[in-house]
Amino acid sequence: MKIGTPILIILFSILIFNFVPSHQSTAPRIVKTGTPTIIKDSNLKVELVSSGLELPTSMAFLGPDDILVLEKENGIVQRIVNGNLLPEPLLDVNVANKNERGMLGIAVAKNQTGPTVSTYVFVYFTESIADGNDICPTESHCDPGTDPLGNRLYRYELINDKLVNPKLLLDLPATPGPGHNGGAIAIGPDSNLYIPIGELLKAGLQKGLSSADGRGGILRVTQNGEAVGGGILGNTYPLDLYYAYGMRNSFGIDFDPITGKLWDTENGPKKGDEINLVEPGFNSGWATVAGMWSRKGDSSSDPSNIVQNPVNLFDFGGKAKYSAPEFSWFHIVGPTAIKFLTSDKYGKQYQNDMFVGDFHNGNLYHFKLNKDRTGLALVGSLADNIAIDQTELSTAIFGNEFGSITDLEVGPDGYLYVLSIGLGAIYRIVPGGIAE
Repeated sequence: MKIGTPILIILFSILIFNFVPSHQSTAPRIVKTGTPTIIKDSNLKVELVSSGLELPTSMAFLGPDDILVLEKENGIVQRIVNGNLLPEPLLDVNVANKNERGMLGIAVAKNQTGPTVSTYVFVYFTESIADGNDICPTESHCDPGTDPLGNRLYRYELINDKLVNPKLLLDLPATPGPGHNGGAIAIGPDSNLYIPIGELLKAGLQKGLSSADGRGGILRVTQNGEAVGGGILGNTYPLDLYYAYGMRNSFGIDFDPITGKLWDTENGPKKGDEINLVEPGFNSGWATVAGMWSRKGDSSSDPSNIVQNPVNLFDFGGKAKYSAPEFSWFHIVGPTAIKFLTSDKYGKQYQNDMFVGDFHNGNLYHFKLNKDRTGLALVGSLADNIAIDQTELSTAIFGNEFGSITDLEVGPDGYLYVLSIGLGAIYRIVPGGIAE
């Protein structure tokens, strides 16, 4: 999974030790060794839930101690029960897996009709005619038929430890790529599906209606794959699918449990990673701005380079509106999952707070929201909503050494679970640290 640079470069440069997986013979895999350490609260500790996963990207709970996990490269959905991997995967599909392509997002919904409860599992992946079919012999030559079939969202039914009866809900672009496919799935308070997709390395998001072709935003559909209402930006397909627009790429979305509002993380290029409050019709501004700064020109972090109100953004006849990020990293960290802690298992001081994971450092960040929950309650050097350097950022770091974090979930037990693509493992944060 690439965050800002190709995955093969990232995995080679930061996943530097230990064994080499058979499906990727040139890139070592483990990002860091040892047990992750909570650095901010001595009353908490980290437990290993499960390990031995192959480049896991996303997870979802079926129930207590019952987790579904996607493996990026091989098109597999694994099931982990009481920490143990089931002998057979629930699903094995063909995926393109170059760069950020592959198995990308998963969500679970349980629907009751009379006495019958159906478990729907939604899976978003880059479908291909064969696993890794898009890996070309050379960078300058690809055999015919190597392009992915599409970035696709399917709904499956869980029956007897298998995902069956696939229903195609969304068939989205996957080229040119191979980066910026997005993929995180969230089920909103309205029971609809929300899914971010990047611009697939294709320029021109702010050029006009033709750019709204199913990329570069957050899409919203029903659990049957239908547009919701008349659409926010327009009433024709695929414009009627957009909840938000103008996004380079996002690996994380979640809903505030208090307000019901949507938040996301977004990846900048060489600067300007973001956390955003995503109102309906939000235009994130890419590629005119990255973070708080102009995409072009001076690359310094001087406040004079901050763009408060970018001009010439395509607004779909006034239906789309730009707002600045609620938080931005000047130097990229590759923010991925964002999750609100909806329990008091760590004490009331953390309940309903925001947690964010990153890819480049394996850091877990903790943010409190302001009184009306429209922004972050930041103090000191972060009061300007910008982390210029590691010193400033250190005040927001809650935990570290998680390898490269790709997902965060709150389990049925109320604890925060952390998925690491670098360590191939799931961790759980629980009470019981040094002060136990």
